[in-house]
Amino acid sequence: MIYDIRHVTTYAYESPVSFARCSLRLEPRSSDGQQLISHAVEIRPRPAERAVRHDFFGTHTESVLIEAAHRNLRIDSRSRVSVSRKAPARKAPSPSWEDIRDVAFEATSLGPASPIGYVFASSLVPVLAPLTGYAAPSFPPGGGILSGAVELMHRIRNDFRYDPKATVISTPLREVFEKRHGVCQDFAHVMIAGLRGLGLPAAYVSGYLRTIPPPGKPRLQGADATHAWVSVWCGAELGWVGFDPTNDIMIENDHIILAIGRDFSDVSPVDGIIVGSRKQKLGVAVDVIPVE
Repeated sequence: MIYDIRHVTTYAYESPVSFARCSLRLEPRSSDGQQLISHAVEIRPRPAERAVRHDFFGTHTESVLIEAAHRNLRIDSRSRVSVSRKAPARKAPSPSWEDIRDVAFEATSLGPASPIGYVFASSLVPVLAPLTGYAAPSFPPGGGILSGAVELMHRIRNDFRYDPKATVISTPLREVFEKRHGVCQDFAHVMIAGLRGLGLPAAYVSGYLRTIPPPGKPRLQGADATHAWVSVWCGAELGWVGFDPTNDIMIENDHIILAIGRDFSDVSPVDGIIVGSRKQKLGVAVDVIPVE
């Protein structure tokens, strides 16, 4: 499947901003079952400096410096990506979760693909006893890592309500768990925290999800959105496997990966600092369009 993706981020400020420095993580990855064909980002006002690097996790990160005073900032990212991946069957055999835990802790590599980097708590995903206890019933003694992750994903989808007004980025994970309301970022963090509490490697993935309008309804421009899900290390043979707890589905060709990290703070598509005052208004519009 080939997709054309447009991701437009706009900021409107009540008063002029004299300086802005931003980090952009908007280039889809060329790995994990997908290949980047083209990518370009247009920024207005025009930056004084643009520099590209790859962070520890391999994410293409662009640093942008804007020195012209402005009241509006527009970041228009356009990409074409080819996606071809096949998820294992939900009931496929897999190593026991205890074996995965033990092998992960014995890892000798500290590289970005090594499971050991995704076992411990991170800034937005603390290891909390209630979340570990919530995940534990999905992983009985000797149970397969794959079947356990599938069941945990399914339980989160049933037990938590999608509610974009319930949380913000800074809402503590314990509060998210107690409310049982949130968005895809929250559901991913809950699943990751439960897995890590059991000693299992789990990464946070940001990207896009192709949405299909109801039968007979037109596809709305800008109606798609950035999305978040979980990647679980299932051993050397299966490798990293993707799980979407918001929708209770395995990751295949409808998901396009932008970045992978320990939690949202590692992969935010746009972040940075500004010199200005008063309020700002953020707008995000995403289109994920299959190429015929």
